[in-house]
Amino acid sequence: MLCAYYDRSCDSRSLFDNLEISQDPSFEKYLNKFPVIKLDITDFSTQFNDDPSIIDKIQEALKADVREAYPNIIPNDFKGDFMEMLIKINQATGDSFIMVIDEWDAMCRESKDDTIEAYLNWLRRMFKGSNTLRVFAGVYMTGILPIMKYSKQSALNNFLEYSVTSPMGEERFFGFTREEVKQLCKEKGQNFEELEKWYDGYSIGHEHSIFNPNSVILALRAGRCDNFWQATASYEQVATYIGMNYEGLKDDIIYMLSGGKCEVNTTNFSNDMHKINSKEEVFTVLIHLGYLAYDFEEEECYIPNYEVRREMENAVKSSGWEVAQAITGSKKLLIATLAGNSDYVAQAIDKAHDENTSILSYNNENSLACVLNIAYIYAKNDYIVHRELATGKGFADLVLIPRKNVEKPAIVLELKYNKDVDAAIAQIKRKKYVSKIEQYTGDILLVGINYDKRNKHHNCIIEVVSK
Repeated sequence: MLCAYYDRSCDSRSLFDNLEISQDPSFEKYLNKFPVIKLDITDFSTQFNDDPSIIDKIQEALKADVREAYPNIIPNDFKGDFMEMLIKINQATGDSFIMVIDEWDAMCRESKDDTIEAYLNWLRRMFKGSNTLRVFAGVYMTGILPIMKYSKQSALNNFLEYSVTSPMGEERFFGFTREEVKQLCKEKGQNFEELEKWYDGYSIGHEHSIFNPNSVILALRAGRCDNFWQATASYEQVATYIGMNYEGLKDDIIYMLSGGKCEVNTTNFSNDMHKINSKEEVFTVLIHLGYLAYDFEEEECYIPNYEVRREMENAVKSSGWEVAQAITGSKKLLIATLAGNSDYVAQAIDKAHDENTSILSYNNENSLACVLNIAYIYAKNDYIVHRELATGKGFADLVLIPRKNVEKPAIVLELKYNKDVDAAIAQIKRKKYVSKIEQYTGDILLVGINYDKRNKHHNCIIEVVSK
Protein backbone atom coordinates (compact mmCIF):
# COMPACT_ATOMS: atom_id res chain seq x y z
CA MET A 1 0.00 0.00 0.00
CA LEU A 2 2.78 2.43 0.91
CA CYS A 3 4.71 1.58 -2.24
CA ALA A 4 1.63 2.02 -4.43
CA TYR A 5 0.88 5.39 -2.87
CA TYR A 6 4.36 6.91 -3.18
CA ASP A 7 5.69 5.18 -6.31
CA ARG A 8 6.12 7.62 -9.20
CA SER A 9 6.42 4.82 -11.77
CA CYS A 10 2.66 4.18 -11.66
CA ASP A 11 -0.69 5.96 -11.39
CA SER A 12 -2.35 4.47 -8.30
CA ARG A 13 -5.05 7.11 -7.72
CA SER A 14 -7.90 4.68 -8.38
CA LEU A 15 -6.73 2.45 -5.50
CA PHE A 16 -7.32 5.25 -3.00
CA ASP A 17 -10.24 7.25 -4.45
CA ASN A 18 -12.86 5.56 -2.27
CA LEU A 19 -10.75 5.63 0.92
CA GLU A 20 -10.50 8.22 3.69
CA ILE A 21 -6.95 9.16 2.74
CA SER A 22 -8.15 10.65 -0.57
CA GLN A 23 -9.91 13.38 1.44
CA ASP A 24 -6.79 14.33 3.37
CA PRO A 25 -5.24 17.69 2.36
CA SER A 26 -1.83 16.06 1.88
CA PHE A 27 -3.11 13.29 -0.40
CA GLU A 28 -2.22 15.01 -3.68
CA LYS A 29 1.09 16.33 -2.36
CA TYR A 30 2.75 12.92 -2.07
CA LEU A 31 0.74 10.69 -4.45
CA ASN A 32 3.10 8.99 -6.96
CA LYS A 33 5.90 11.51 -6.39
CA PHE A 34 8.92 9.41 -5.32
CA PRO A 35 11.21 6.59 -6.39
CA VAL A 36 10.45 3.76 -3.96
CA ILE A 37 12.82 1.07 -2.68
CA LYS A 38 11.20 -1.93 -1.00
CA LEU A 39 13.20 -4.51 0.96
CA ASP A 40 11.82 -7.61 2.68
CA ILE A 41 14.45 -8.82 5.14
CA THR A 42 12.90 -12.30 5.39
CA ASP A 43 13.82 -12.89 1.74
CA PHE A 44 17.44 -12.83 2.84
CA SER A 45 17.30 -14.08 6.45
CA THR A 46 15.62 -17.32 5.37
CA GLN A 47 18.26 -17.99 2.69
CA PHE A 48 21.42 -16.72 4.33
CA ASN A 49 20.70 -16.68 8.05
CA ASP A 50 24.09 -18.07 9.11
CA ASP A 51 26.06 -16.53 6.25
CA PRO A 52 28.41 -13.80 7.56
CA SER A 53 28.18 -12.07 4.17
CA ILE A 54 24.40 -11.60 4.35
CA ILE A 55 24.67 -7.78 4.51
CA ASP A 56 26.80 -7.79 1.36
CA LYS A 57 24.19 -9.93 -0.37
CA ILE A 58 21.43 -7.49 0.61
CA GLN A 59 23.46 -4.54 -0.62
CA GLU A 60 24.36 -6.16 -3.94
CA ALA A 61 20.69 -7.01 -4.63
CA LEU A 62 19.60 -3.45 -3.87
CA LYS A 63 22.43 -1.95 -5.90
CA ALA A 64 21.51 -4.08 -8.92
CA ASP A 65 17.92 -2.80 -8.86
CA VAL A 66 18.89 0.84 -8.40
CA ARG A 67 21.61 0.63 -11.07
CA GLU A 68 18.97 -0.63 -13.51
CA ALA A 69 16.77 2.40 -12.72
CA TYR A 70 19.64 4.90 -13.08
CA PRO A 71 21.96 3.41 -15.78
CA ASN A 72 23.26 6.81 -16.91
CA ILE A 73 24.42 7.76 -13.43
CA ILE A 74 25.67 4.50 -11.92
CA PRO A 75 28.23 2.62 -14.03
CA ASN A 76 28.48 -1.14 -13.91
CA ASP A 77 31.86 -0.96 -12.21
CA PHE A 78 30.60 1.25 -9.33
CA LYS A 79 32.54 0.20 -6.21
CA GLY A 80 30.81 2.13 -3.40
CA ASP A 81 28.27 0.75 -0.94
CA PHE A 82 24.52 1.13 -1.33
CA MET A 83 24.28 4.39 0.60
CA GLU A 84 27.08 5.92 -1.46
CA MET A 85 25.15 4.96 -4.59
CA LEU A 86 22.03 6.74 -3.35
CA ILE A 87 24.05 9.83 -2.42
CA LYS A 88 25.51 9.94 -5.94
CA ILE A 89 22.03 9.68 -7.49
CA ASN A 90 20.67 12.40 -5.19
CA GLN A 91 23.53 14.74 -6.08
CA ALA A 92 23.02 14.16 -9.81
CA THR A 93 19.20 14.26 -9.96
CA GLY A 94 17.89 15.72 -6.73
CA ASP A 95 15.78 12.58 -6.25
CA SER A 96 14.90 11.65 -2.65
CA PHE A 97 13.79 8.09 -2.00
CA ILE A 98 11.02 6.46 -0.03
CA MET A 99 12.32 3.22 1.49
CA VAL A 100 10.06 0.52 2.91
CA ILE A 101 11.69 -2.29 4.91
CA ASP A 102 9.32 -5.12 5.81
CA GLU A 103 10.14 -7.53 8.66
CA TRP A 104 13.07 -5.28 9.54
CA ASP A 105 13.67 -7.25 12.77
CA ALA A 106 13.72 -10.75 11.24
CA MET A 107 17.51 -10.81 11.39
CA CYS A 108 17.53 -9.49 14.96
CA ARG A 109 15.23 -12.30 16.01
CA GLU A 110 16.93 -15.15 14.19
CA SER A 111 20.60 -14.37 13.57
CA LYS A 112 23.77 -14.47 15.66
CA ASP A 113 25.05 -11.46 17.57
CA ASP A 114 27.81 -10.60 15.07
CA THR A 115 25.35 -10.62 12.18
CA ILE A 116 22.87 -8.51 14.13
CA GLU A 117 25.57 -5.97 14.91
CA ALA A 118 26.63 -5.77 11.26
CA TYR A 119 22.99 -5.34 10.21
CA LEU A 120 22.36 -2.55 12.70
CA ASN A 121 25.53 -0.78 11.63
CA TRP A 122 24.30 -0.92 8.05
CA LEU A 123 20.96 0.61 9.07
CA ARG A 124 22.79 3.36 10.97
CA ARG A 125 24.97 4.00 7.94
CA MET A 126 21.86 4.83 5.91
CA PHE A 127 19.52 6.36 8.46
CA LYS A 128 21.72 8.21 10.96
CA GLY A 129 24.28 9.86 8.69
CA SER A 130 24.72 13.46 7.56
CA ASN A 131 23.18 12.65 4.15
CA THR A 132 20.12 10.80 5.44
CA LEU A 133 17.64 13.67 5.23
CA ARG A 134 18.69 14.54 1.67
CA VAL A 135 18.69 10.99 0.34
CA PHE A 136 15.46 9.80 1.99
CA ALA A 137 12.13 11.59 1.89
CA GLY A 138 10.82 8.94 4.26
CA VAL A 139 11.62 5.49 5.64
CA TYR A 140 9.07 2.96 6.91
CA MET A 141 10.18 -0.13 8.82
CA THR A 142 7.66 -2.74 9.93
CA GLY A 143 8.24 -5.68 12.23
CA ILE A 144 7.33 -7.36 15.50
CA LEU A 145 9.74 -5.69 17.90
CA PRO A 146 10.63 -2.04 18.52
CA ILE A 147 14.14 -0.91 17.63
CA MET A 148 15.04 1.60 20.33
CA LYS A 149 17.20 -0.51 22.65
CA TYR A 150 19.01 -2.86 20.32
CA SER A 151 22.77 -3.15 20.70
CA LYS A 152 25.25 -1.31 22.93
CA GLN A 153 25.60 1.47 20.36
CA SER A 154 23.16 4.34 19.98
CA ALA A 155 19.80 3.22 18.63
CA LEU A 156 18.00 4.55 15.57
CA ASN A 157 16.29 7.11 17.76
CA ASN A 158 15.46 9.39 14.83
CA PHE A 159 12.54 7.09 13.97
CA LEU A 160 9.04 7.53 15.35
CA GLU A 161 7.97 4.18 16.78
CA TYR A 162 4.38 2.96 16.86
CA SER A 163 3.95 -0.25 18.84
CA VAL A 164 1.18 -2.17 20.60
CA THR A 165 2.51 -0.90 23.93
CA SER A 166 2.90 2.69 22.69
CA PRO A 167 0.72 3.34 19.62
CA MET A 168 1.07 7.14 19.82
CA GLY A 169 -2.54 7.82 18.88
CA GLU A 170 -2.59 5.48 15.87
CA GLU A 171 -4.15 2.51 17.66
CA ARG A 172 -7.14 2.16 15.35
CA PHE A 173 -4.77 1.24 12.52
CA PHE A 174 -3.21 -1.73 14.34
CA GLY A 175 -6.13 -3.98 13.49
CA PHE A 176 -9.82 -3.89 12.65
CA THR A 177 -12.08 -1.88 14.94
CA ARG A 178 -15.40 -3.19 16.21
CA GLU A 179 -17.41 -1.07 13.78
CA GLU A 180 -15.26 -2.15 10.83
CA VAL A 181 -15.82 -5.83 11.62
CA LYS A 182 -19.56 -5.27 12.05
CA GLN A 183 -19.69 -3.69 8.61
CA LEU A 184 -17.65 -6.51 7.07
CA CYS A 185 -19.94 -9.11 8.65
CA LYS A 186 -22.96 -7.28 7.31
CA GLU A 187 -21.51 -7.22 3.80
CA LYS A 188 -20.50 -10.90 3.91
CA GLY A 189 -23.54 -12.18 5.81
CA GLN A 190 -21.52 -13.61 8.70
CA ASN A 191 -22.21 -13.70 12.42
CA PHE A 192 -20.49 -10.81 14.20
CA GLU A 193 -20.72 -12.39 17.65
CA GLU A 194 -18.81 -15.44 16.44
CA LEU A 195 -15.97 -13.34 15.01
CA GLU A 196 -15.99 -11.31 18.23
CA LYS A 197 -15.46 -14.47 20.29
CA TRP A 198 -12.61 -15.68 18.09
CA TYR A 199 -10.66 -12.56 17.12
CA ASP A 200 -11.53 -9.55 19.32
CA GLY A 201 -9.99 -8.66 22.65
CA TYR A 202 -6.87 -6.60 21.93
CA SER A 203 -6.66 -3.35 23.84
CA ILE A 204 -4.26 -0.97 22.10
CA GLY A 205 -3.92 2.54 23.45
CA HIS A 206 -7.40 3.98 23.91
CA GLU A 207 -8.99 1.41 21.58
CA HIS A 208 -10.31 -1.41 23.76
CA SER A 209 -11.77 -3.58 21.00
CA ILE A 210 -9.27 -4.39 18.27
CA PHE A 211 -9.65 -7.53 16.13
CA ASN A 212 -6.87 -9.62 14.58
CA PRO A 213 -7.17 -8.37 10.96
CA ASN A 214 -5.53 -11.35 9.24
CA SER A 215 -7.77 -13.85 11.02
CA VAL A 216 -10.90 -11.78 10.31
CA ILE A 217 -10.10 -11.66 6.58
CA LEU A 218 -9.42 -15.41 6.43
CA ALA A 219 -12.62 -16.18 8.36
CA LEU A 220 -14.68 -14.04 5.99
CA ARG A 221 -13.11 -15.74 2.99
CA ALA A 222 -13.64 -19.21 4.46
CA GLY A 223 -17.19 -18.40 5.54
CA ARG A 224 -16.49 -19.74 9.04
CA CYS A 225 -14.37 -19.04 12.10
CA ASP A 226 -11.34 -21.20 12.71
CA ASN A 227 -7.86 -21.02 14.14
CA PHE A 228 -5.99 -19.00 11.52
CA TRP A 229 -3.30 -17.88 13.95
CA GLN A 230 -0.01 -17.28 12.17
CA ALA A 231 2.62 -18.51 14.59
CA THR A 232 6.12 -17.13 14.07
CA ALA A 233 9.46 -18.83 14.48
CA SER A 234 10.11 -16.33 17.26
CA TYR A 235 7.60 -18.07 19.49
CA GLU A 236 9.70 -21.23 19.58
CA GLN A 237 12.44 -19.17 21.19
CA VAL A 238 10.05 -17.59 23.68
CA ALA A 239 8.57 -21.00 24.52
CA THR A 240 11.99 -21.98 25.84
CA TYR A 241 11.81 -19.16 28.36
CA ILE A 242 8.24 -20.02 29.28
CA GLY A 243 9.46 -23.49 30.18
CA MET A 244 12.00 -21.96 32.58
CA ASN A 245 9.10 -20.62 34.66
CA TYR A 246 10.74 -17.30 35.58
CA GLU A 247 9.41 -15.87 38.86
CA GLY A 248 6.30 -18.06 38.94
CA LEU A 249 5.44 -17.55 35.26
CA LYS A 250 3.55 -20.84 35.26
CA ASP A 251 1.11 -19.57 37.87
CA ASP A 252 0.47 -16.40 35.91
CA ILE A 253 -0.16 -18.32 32.69
CA ILE A 254 -2.71 -20.46 34.53
CA TYR A 255 -4.32 -17.34 35.94
CA MET A 256 -4.56 -15.70 32.51
CA LEU A 257 -5.96 -18.86 30.93
CA SER A 258 -8.69 -18.68 33.56
CA GLY A 259 -9.52 -15.11 32.49
CA GLY A 260 -7.28 -13.09 34.82
CA LYS A 261 -4.92 -10.22 34.09
CA CYS A 262 -1.32 -9.85 35.28
CA GLU A 263 0.68 -6.72 35.94
CA VAL A 264 3.62 -6.13 33.61
CA ASN A 265 6.25 -3.43 33.17
CA THR A 266 7.04 -3.37 29.45
CA THR A 267 9.71 -0.66 29.69
CA ASN A 268 12.47 -2.91 31.03
CA PHE A 269 12.70 -5.09 27.91
CA SER A 270 15.75 -4.38 25.72
CA ASN A 271 13.88 -5.56 22.59
CA ASP A 272 16.52 -8.26 22.17
CA MET A 273 14.98 -11.73 22.02
CA HIS A 274 18.38 -13.27 22.71
CA LYS A 275 18.47 -11.62 26.13
CA ILE A 276 15.33 -12.52 28.07
CA ASN A 277 16.01 -12.78 31.79
CA SER A 278 12.73 -12.19 33.61
CA LYS A 279 9.02 -12.94 33.62
CA GLU A 280 8.16 -9.38 32.56
CA GLU A 281 10.46 -9.66 29.54
CA VAL A 282 8.72 -12.90 28.50
CA PHE A 283 5.36 -11.17 28.87
CA THR A 284 6.56 -8.20 26.82
CA VAL A 285 7.72 -10.41 23.96
CA LEU A 286 4.39 -12.29 24.04
CA ILE A 287 2.60 -8.93 23.83
CA HIS A 288 4.58 -7.92 20.74
CA LEU A 289 3.98 -11.35 19.19
CA GLY A 290 0.23 -11.03 19.82
CA TYR A 291 -0.08 -13.95 22.24
CA LEU A 292 -1.00 -11.50 24.98
CA ALA A 293 -2.93 -8.24 24.85
CA TYR A 294 -1.80 -5.20 26.83
CA ASP A 295 -3.91 -2.65 28.68
CA PHE A 296 -1.58 0.33 28.89
CA GLU A 297 -3.89 2.25 31.23
CA GLU A 298 -3.82 -0.54 33.83
CA GLU A 299 -0.37 -1.86 32.81
CA GLU A 300 -1.75 -5.40 32.66
CA CYS A 301 -1.54 -8.21 30.13
CA TYR A 302 -4.07 -10.93 29.37
CA ILE A 303 -5.08 -13.52 26.76
CA PRO A 304 -7.27 -11.62 24.28
CA ASN A 305 -9.61 -14.14 22.63
CA TYR A 306 -10.61 -17.70 21.87
CA GLU A 307 -8.20 -18.13 18.95
CA VAL A 308 -5.16 -17.09 20.96
CA ARG A 309 -6.36 -19.02 24.02
CA ARG A 310 -6.31 -22.21 21.96
CA GLU A 311 -2.80 -21.44 20.73
CA MET A 312 -1.61 -20.74 24.26
CA GLU A 313 -3.15 -24.00 25.47
CA ASN A 314 -1.35 -25.85 22.67
CA ALA A 315 1.92 -24.20 23.67
CA VAL A 316 1.40 -25.10 27.30
CA LYS A 317 0.57 -28.70 26.42
CA SER A 318 3.72 -29.02 24.32
CA SER A 319 5.82 -27.59 27.15
CA GLY A 320 5.12 -30.53 29.44
CA TRP A 321 3.83 -28.31 32.26
CA GLU A 322 1.43 -29.72 34.80
CA VAL A 323 -1.03 -27.02 33.70
CA ALA A 324 -1.62 -29.11 30.58
CA GLN A 325 -3.16 -31.71 32.88
CA ALA A 326 -5.25 -28.97 34.48
CA ILE A 327 -6.70 -28.06 31.07
CA THR A 328 -7.58 -31.69 30.40
CA GLY A 329 -9.03 -31.98 33.91
CA SER A 330 -11.09 -28.84 33.34
CA LYS A 331 -12.71 -30.43 30.30
CA LYS A 332 -13.68 -33.46 32.39
CA LEU A 333 -15.00 -31.16 35.12
CA LEU A 334 -17.31 -29.38 32.68
CA ILE A 335 -18.59 -32.71 31.34
CA ALA A 336 -19.26 -33.90 34.89
CA THR A 337 -21.05 -30.65 35.75
CA LEU A 338 -23.31 -30.94 32.71
CA ALA A 339 -23.99 -34.60 33.62
CA GLY A 340 -24.95 -33.64 37.19
CA ASN A 341 -22.12 -35.69 38.74
CA SER A 342 -21.79 -33.69 41.95
CA ASP A 343 -19.28 -36.03 43.60
CA TYR A 344 -16.86 -35.73 40.69
CA VAL A 345 -17.27 -31.94 40.64
CA ALA A 346 -16.42 -31.70 44.35
CA GLN A 347 -13.32 -33.85 43.89
CA ALA A 348 -12.20 -31.82 40.85
CA ILE A 349 -12.53 -28.54 42.77
CA ASP A 350 -10.50 -30.12 45.58
CA LYS A 351 -7.77 -30.97 43.10
CA ALA A 352 -7.79 -27.49 41.54
CA HIS A 353 -7.38 -26.02 45.01
CA ASP A 354 -4.48 -28.30 45.91
CA GLU A 355 -2.64 -27.80 42.61
CA ASN A 356 -2.83 -24.02 42.75
CA THR A 357 -2.04 -23.24 46.36
CA SER A 358 0.88 -21.07 45.19
CA ILE A 359 -1.50 -18.52 43.70
CA LEU A 360 -4.52 -19.01 45.91
CA SER A 361 -5.11 -17.84 49.44
CA TYR A 362 -8.28 -18.57 51.33
CA ASN A 363 -7.95 -15.40 53.36
CA ASN A 364 -9.77 -13.05 51.00
CA GLU A 365 -12.96 -12.99 48.98
CA ASN A 366 -11.15 -13.24 45.65
CA SER A 367 -9.71 -16.64 46.47
CA LEU A 368 -12.92 -18.63 46.14
CA ALA A 369 -13.72 -17.07 42.77
CA CYS A 370 -10.13 -17.75 41.71
CA VAL A 371 -10.39 -21.48 42.30
CA LEU A 372 -13.60 -21.65 40.26
CA ASN A 373 -12.10 -19.63 37.40
CA ILE A 374 -9.11 -21.93 37.21
CA ALA A 375 -11.13 -25.11 37.55
CA TYR A 376 -13.45 -24.04 34.73
CA ILE A 377 -10.73 -22.86 32.28
CA TYR A 378 -12.06 -25.17 29.57
CA ALA A 379 -15.59 -23.77 29.85
CA LYS A 380 -14.41 -20.56 28.18
CA ASN A 381 -14.40 -22.44 24.87
CA ASP A 382 -18.20 -22.69 24.84
CA TYR A 383 -19.30 -20.19 27.48
CA ILE A 384 -19.07 -16.52 28.26
CA VAL A 385 -17.93 -16.58 31.86
CA HIS A 386 -19.08 -13.86 34.25
CA ARG A 387 -17.35 -13.69 37.60
CA GLU A 388 -19.23 -11.82 40.31
CA LEU A 389 -18.09 -11.19 43.87
CA ALA A 390 -20.81 -10.80 46.48
CA THR A 391 -20.39 -8.34 49.34
CA GLY A 392 -20.91 -10.99 51.97
CA LYS A 393 -18.15 -12.75 53.87
CA GLY A 394 -15.94 -14.95 51.75
CA PHE A 395 -18.15 -16.17 48.93
CA ALA A 396 -18.36 -15.66 45.19
CA ASP A 397 -20.40 -16.91 42.28
CA LEU A 398 -19.71 -17.67 38.65
CA VAL A 399 -22.23 -17.45 35.81
CA LEU A 400 -21.60 -19.33 32.56
CA ILE A 401 -23.73 -18.31 29.57
CA PRO A 402 -23.52 -20.52 26.45
CA ARG A 403 -22.17 -18.77 23.40
CA LYS A 404 -24.43 -18.52 20.37
CA ASN A 405 -24.89 -21.81 18.53
CA VAL A 406 -23.76 -23.77 21.62
CA GLU A 407 -26.51 -26.13 22.76
CA LYS A 408 -25.63 -26.48 26.42
CA PRO A 409 -27.39 -25.28 29.58
CA ALA A 410 -26.34 -22.12 31.39
CA ILE A 411 -24.56 -22.70 34.70
CA VAL A 412 -24.76 -20.68 37.91
CA LEU A 413 -22.15 -21.63 40.53
CA GLU A 414 -22.12 -20.50 44.16
CA LEU A 415 -19.19 -21.31 46.43
CA LYS A 416 -19.79 -21.03 50.16
CA TYR A 417 -17.26 -20.97 52.97
CA ASN A 418 -17.73 -23.24 56.03
CA LYS A 419 -21.47 -23.58 55.37
CA ASP A 420 -23.16 -26.42 53.50
CA VAL A 421 -24.11 -27.11 49.91
CA ASP A 422 -27.81 -26.51 50.57
CA ALA A 423 -26.90 -23.02 51.78
CA ALA A 424 -25.08 -22.43 48.51
CA ILE A 425 -28.14 -23.40 46.46
CA ALA A 426 -30.37 -21.32 48.74
CA GLN A 427 -27.99 -18.41 48.21
CA ILE A 428 -28.46 -18.65 44.44
CA LYS A 429 -32.23 -18.70 44.77
CA ARG A 430 -32.39 -16.00 47.43
CA LYS A 431 -30.18 -13.62 45.50
CA LYS A 432 -32.10 -14.45 42.32
CA TYR A 433 -28.90 -14.91 40.38
CA VAL A 434 -30.95 -16.80 37.80
CA SER A 435 -32.74 -13.54 36.96
CA LYS A 436 -29.45 -12.21 35.62
CA ILE A 437 -29.75 -14.66 32.75
CA GLU A 438 -33.51 -14.48 32.34
CA GLN A 439 -33.16 -13.78 28.61
CA TYR A 440 -31.55 -17.18 28.22
CA THR A 441 -34.23 -19.66 27.12
CA GLY A 442 -32.63 -23.05 27.85
CA ASP A 443 -32.15 -25.13 30.98
CA ILE A 444 -30.05 -23.69 33.83
CA LEU A 445 -27.86 -25.71 36.16
CA LEU A 446 -27.60 -24.45 39.75
CA VAL A 447 -24.32 -25.65 41.24
CA GLY A 448 -23.80 -25.17 44.98
CA ILE A 449 -20.32 -25.83 46.37
CA ASN A 450 -19.19 -25.55 49.97
CA TYR A 451 -15.58 -25.42 51.16
CA ASP A 452 -14.93 -26.81 54.62
CA LYS A 453 -11.78 -25.14 55.98
CA ARG A 454 -11.26 -27.80 58.68
CA ASN A 455 -11.00 -30.84 56.41
CA LYS A 456 -10.07 -28.79 53.30
CA HIS A 457 -12.68 -30.49 51.15
CA HIS A 458 -15.52 -29.31 48.94
CA ASN A 459 -19.04 -30.70 48.75
CA CYS A 460 -21.34 -30.15 45.79
CA ILE A 461 -25.00 -30.28 44.84
CA ILE A 462 -26.45 -29.68 41.34
CA GLU A 463 -30.07 -28.81 40.48
CA VAL A 464 -31.64 -28.28 37.07
CA VAL A 465 -34.06 -25.41 36.41
CA SER A 466 -36.11 -25.88 33.24
CA LYS A 467 -37.52 -22.82 31.54
